[in-house]
Amino acid sequence: MNAEKPNIVLINCDDLGYGDLGCYGSSVNKTPNIDALAKGGMLFTDFYAASPVCSPSRGALMTGCYPHRIGFEDFDGEIVLKPGQAVGLNPQEYTIPKMLKNVGYTTMIIGKWHCGDQKEFLPLNHGFDYFYGLPYSNDMGRQRRKWGTQEELDKKYPPLPLMVDDEVIEEQPDQAALIERYVEQAVRFIRKNKDRRFFLYFAPLQVHLPLYAPQRFVDESENGDYGACVAAVDWALSVIMNELKRQEIYENTLVIFTSDNGSRADHGASNKPLRGIKGYTYEGGMRVPCIMHWKGKIKEGIRCESIASNIDFLATFASLCGQELPEDKVIDSVDMTPLLFEDSNKEYERNSMLYYFAGSLEAVRVNQWKLHFRKRDRVVNELYNLKEDIGESVNLYDSYPQIVNELKEYARKCAEDIGDKVNNIEGKNRRPIGRVKNAKMLTRYDPDYPYIIALYDKDDDG
Repeated sequence: MNAEKPNIVLINCDDLGYGDLGCYGSSVNKTPNIDALAKGGMLFTDFYAASPVCSPSRGALMTGCYPHRIGFEDFDGEIVLKPGQAVGLNPQEYTIPKMLKNVGYTTMIIGKWHCGDQKEFLPLNHGFDYFYGLPYSNDMGRQRRKWGTQEELDKKYPPLPLMVDDEVIEEQPDQAALIERYVEQAVRFIRKNKDRRFFLYFAPLQVHLPLYAPQRFVDESENGDYGACVAAVDWALSVIMNELKRQEIYENTLVIFTSDNGSRADHGASNKPLRGIKGYTYEGGMRVPCIMHWKGKIKEGIRCESIASNIDFLATFASLCGQELPEDKVIDSVDMTPLLFEDSNKEYERNSMLYYFAGSLEAVRVNQWKLHFRKRDRVVNELYNLKEDIGESVNLYDSYPQIVNELKEYARKCAEDIGDKVNNIEGKNRRPIGRVKNAKMLTRYDPDYPYIIALYDKDDDG
């Protein structure tokens, strides 16, 4: 195996906040294995998910594009994909697994997909060889809720499907046991593919509501069910790292740990010291933990303060594999290898970030300056120096009119390119979402079926 083309393990947590890990300042969640990963690699302080909610962020990660560029921002009136919708990630998009498969990698996703549950949109149609997991969020099955009749809810949220490839193998699985089942699948995949290059995308349900973790983590947690879920993820990482060492491929594997968006900042979650939560374009909604580790390649114990994003994984992996990105599609991804390797002769090209929510451009960042001009349906005028004010608490809008004007002009050009829903700007380089006819639910509730857990005991508030 060519050591310059590593195996890649990408762990993408669900709703994990900036302040939820020990290496990012948490004193209540125990994360010794994640902390060790950071100590042995590179920790990013200014790393962004491409959206403050899950479907757009995950589609952006796969394609290396801002969600609005690929039509992945408004799902027929929903802000994330729901069961049985007719839309999903367009199969014509270029994705990480497609690119890696082209150069001989075996590819697998374990865990949450959430880029469309119709067959045309499932992982095997986007370059993955194998899929084991949930097609959407773990709160989209049958569970107690504070609204609607059970009959109404069963139509909107049928039994939660656990899938292998394109087939539902179980309905309403025990969510507390899922991470152990996911880890078992990861170990099997690593062992089976130890002699060939592989890409493992590991996307646990933790720490999305409702919060479920194996009982041993609940018993040991000092932060309730949330701390138990964080500990379960830490354990999962430890098993994966241990297996890489057992199979003697640890030193030829790039391991990345990150989150799809910020936390809700309740139930014990934390985005500190950031302002804002999941679903909002203040830093707490989109700035997330990210750690990259490659023994002997990435220098140990480095804190990287450069702006980077999950849309940059595509270009980075392409660079590692000697691949060129397609010229027939505009792709936003930037190669991160100049940040990762001391001997890189390339120049790092990202100094900005766009903050979209539901198709509307709400803020932009260039270098240390961040300009907010919209929050949902409300116009705002806010300028922050993020290097000096990470918590976005001191509004400098009236103090730096030239910087405000420069950032407004930058936002205007970006909107012309990608689009901006609230201002009715289509975007000259925006592509359509995938759409099918006659969409169907993957499951349907049957009152006579012997479900292991017919109705989850926690409601949609966790």
